[in-house]
Amino acid sequence: MLKILEVTFPFFALVLLGWFAARRRWMPLEAIPGLNYFVLYLALPAMLLRFAATTPIARMFDLSLFGTWLACALAMVGLAVLLARRQRIGWNDAAFGALVAAFSNSGFMGVPLLVDLLGQGAAAPAIVTLSVDMVITSSLCIALSRLGSHDSQGAGRAALNALKGMLVNPLPWAITAGCLISAWQLALPHVLMKPVGLLADAASPTALFTLGAVLARSQLQARAGAVAGVVAGAIRRSDVPLVVGLKLLVHPLLVYLAGRLVIALGWPLDPQAAVVLALVAALPSASNVPMLAERFGADAGRIARIVLLTTAVAFGTFTATVALLT
Repeated sequence: MLKILEVTFPFFALVLLGWFAARRRWMPLEAIPGLNYFVLYLALPAMLLRFAATTPIARMFDLSLFGTWLACALAMVGLAVLLARRQRIGWNDAAFGALVAAFSNSGFMGVPLLVDLLGQGAAAPAIVTLSVDMVITSSLCIALSRLGSHDSQGAGRAALNALKGMLVNPLPWAITAGCLISAWQLALPHVLMKPVGLLADAASPTALFTLGAVLARSQLQARAGAVAGVVAGAIRRSDVPLVVGLKLLVHPLLVYLAGRLVIALGWPLDPQAAVVLALVAALPSASNVPMLAERFGADAGRIARIVLLTTAVAFGTFTATVALLT
């Protein structure tokens, strides 16, 4: 357990440092968009490109890996939406509650943390989960969020717009470029790869610090909204603890059992990759979901609280999951 903590603690400590710096206003909240831009458009794409380029292409296109994660993501979305609707939560908030329950923080935390824990072989499964959640899970939940609207074509249009948004997202392109480099076994010039490596090395610490700052800003904004009475009704009917439990307990258990089932059926899923999938599921919720919720008119304060709580609680639950599975 001590060796696991030696790996996990620094990652969560950087998140806490970013949260504390933003809460204490050591770093202006106005600086957070700049940090976000650096991480999302420069550092994180460089890190994903480097991992994908140095991973055998067959591991990046493992259908058993892809299918296991996708099936569990769909099951989580369905379960979360069902439970939310039983509590009379509207389609918009139910859909984004489902997204935050199914979408792990595999970009900011998952890839670097799991590679540190388990080695280079953990990169491919973690990148596969990120690709599925960015393209399929997000588009599905955005489409579901439109079901309560009066526009009969709203769901299809929302899903299409979400897919179009992927075209301007650098992360899928970085993964694609890395896969092409791996498939063609290209040896790019050192003068080109050196700045990519420098950016990739900066991705993990900057992303974790920025994540903490983003969570602090979301918490401050949600609190301001609650004081103003904007989300007071949502707070009274809060399903936040339920969604946190779905994300940190049900999701990893579901993925673990699904992986065991796939292996028992004789399908070609590497047992080590199945462990990586379960650990990705045990990560906290992705930090971009509150921004998506705000863009589509859902209760962003509720989603921000879920992300904040899953990140805080995951230090214990994720570390315990690592100890159990490895």
